[in-house]
Amino acid sequence: MSRSIPNILKDCENRLAKVDSPRLSAQLLTAHALGCSRLTVTLERNRILSDCEIEAIHALVARREAGEPVAYILGEKEFYGLDFFVTPDVLIPRPETEHIVEEVERLYPKDRVFRFADLGTGSGILAVTLCVLFPGARGVAVDISPAALHVAQRNAHRHGVDDRIDFQCLDFTKEAPGGEFDLIVSNPPYVTAAEFNAASHEVTTFEPTGALVSGVDGMDHIRAMLPGIESTLKAKGHLLMEIGFSQGEDVKKIICREFSLFGQVAILKDLAGHDRVVVASKL
Repeated sequence: MSRSIPNILKDCENRLAKVDSPRLSAQLLTAHALGCSRLTVTLERNRILSDCEIEAIHALVARREAGEPVAYILGEKEFYGLDFFVTPDVLIPRPETEHIVEEVERLYPKDRVFRFADLGTGSGILAVTLCVLFPGARGVAVDISPAALHVAQRNAHRHGVDDRIDFQCLDFTKEAPGGEFDLIVSNPPYVTAAEFNAASHEVTTFEPTGALVSGVDGMDHIRAMLPGIESTLKAKGHLLMEIGFSQGEDVKKIICREFSLFGQVAILKDLAGHDRVVVASKL
């Protein structure tokens, strides 16, 4: 076989035929192994690769063949136009979570000064992105996992906002972070046990179960965290929380029935038309 990049890419794509986006995966993994951009890989059609380069590419492809997500192999993932470090200690950022950031941008002008809490920060994508977008934002980012917090801290440092985020290791279903907040954001575990059991091999084998599953109906964490949210959210403050694709009405009923200090409660849909973000305003 020719050692040219196009031929190596084709071979990798064939090997990855059973995974999602085999061509894209082949390009990203090849670029990572060669230490160049995906664009460079697609343009350098006459470059002949060395044995060491081919071996490095094949090692990465073997990991992808086994089902390991590309983001974990590369060690990073893009979110809202920013690159974030990711490890198997944190969930891989997903585009659905960007709806939370979009809604904050709709609610607040860029020069707004506010204090926020990010409950279950994981890799820190919400806390870091908010601080990048809003120079006047300061916040607390909490997670029960010390390993996840380490990743989040690395991301805050990467984007130059680590001086505006206080990272705390605590169980937000049992203890609320100290102080009061203008804004609380969260992407808590909300997957049902049945949904997790039916999920892909990539999810069930490689992503942290504790950051995904929340009891039989997927709402154990949501129920447990709402009292702390109500007590720490300032008057006129906003809660933006990601939820499961069919949980909107149930979450809305819980908030309206059990938490009288919340006024308007709305459910935002994602691009597929599914329930995705609950937006609640405190009276």
